[in-house]
Amino acid sequence: MDENILNNLGFSTKAIHGGNKKNDVGSAATPIYQTSTFIFDTAEQGGRIFSGDEVGYRYTRFGNPTNAVLEEKLALLEGAEACISAASGLGAISTALWTTLKAGDHVISGETIYGDTSALLNNGLKKYGVEIDFVDMANPENVRKAMKENTRVVYIETPANPTLKISDIKAISKIAHKNKGCIVMVDNTFCTPYIQRPLELAADVVLHSGTKFLNGHGDVVAGFILGSREFINEAKLGLQKLTGAILSPFDSYLLIRGLKTLPIRMEKHCSNAIAVAEFLEKHPAIDKVYYPGLESFEQYELYKSQMNLPGAIIAFELIGGVDSGRALMNNLKLCRLAVSLGDTETLIQHPASMSHSVCSKEERLAAGIKDGLVRLAIGLEDVEDIIDDLKQALDLLVK
Repeated sequence: MDENILNNLGFSTKAIHGGNKKNDVGSAATPIYQTSTFIFDTAEQGGRIFSGDEVGYRYTRFGNPTNAVLEEKLALLEGAEACISAASGLGAISTALWTTLKAGDHVISGETIYGDTSALLNNGLKKYGVEIDFVDMANPENVRKAMKENTRVVYIETPANPTLKISDIKAISKIAHKNKGCIVMVDNTFCTPYIQRPLELAADVVLHSGTKFLNGHGDVVAGFILGSREFINEAKLGLQKLTGAILSPFDSYLLIRGLKTLPIRMEKHCSNAIAVAEFLEKHPAIDKVYYPGLESFEQYELYKSQMNLPGAIIAFELIGGVDSGRALMNNLKLCRLAVSLGDTETLIQHPASMSHSVCSKEERLAAGIKDGLVRLAIGLEDVEDIIDDLKQALDLLVK
């Protein structure tokens, strides 16, 4: 379908038809071009393709037709000029940062972000001479105060993992863009473009872990960078030529298939999450629930202005701290103990006894992770079954 026509159609239609190409045999589904290399008709053609004088494929590390369909589809959904896929979400984040930064540059990041992103900034980029400052981005004024002449990137994760703090993308972008050459990167993994489109809020680059909601079935590890065609072309140099951290054609196929059902999945994820959050807020074993869809959420008005739906991630604090968190994990029957999110199954984790058990209490608190904090990624099961499982396990904590 012509791209100009697609641009005027609805999100679900774009998710189904975006990027699709006619193929030689008329296959309705996108073929999996499971090949490492491509054959040239002549030596002259090979030369033209390598030089860029002719559009074509030569080696899957430098591009593949299946990957191209996926990248065009996601770019259409995010409203981006271009997209490049990567072998993981962290691979996408790393590539976007090193595409932009050099020794002597300064980065401002939210203080509560995905642990491995924090490690990349702290342990990876710092040793190459990049200066990092972490601030509470719930207040844009903190970004203003941290800005320097050499600030090159403002890095936002919103809602933040795992506390669900929301950053005002539009307000922060306005502040950042006062610095010539400073760009705003937003990790949009928790929301997907169905819920939030950062480029429409003046961000410059959008990042995703495609492992999560975009694929939606827990069987792919993938990442994406989206932005201007110029930026994506620069990112391709680092991703494809220098590291080779590309996505396989088979994984691209699974993501193409997953994206077609993204809208209906996100609607169900979110409706389930709203019901679960309302239940959790009333349970006596729980001290506090963090969920954008609750009117008690501190940034409820910002959520309403920036996101279409409240998302499917809930964080809550148990009254009993570490011991209660561990007991809750061990008494659940349906919810699965795992550190990912965005799957069909409901996944739950207690950072203090699981993902962050190797950290000191001080380190956890600095990241906003209290002893009783639990992260719950709501799946697509019947919501009554999710609530019943949580209830039986939580009830044991107050007996």
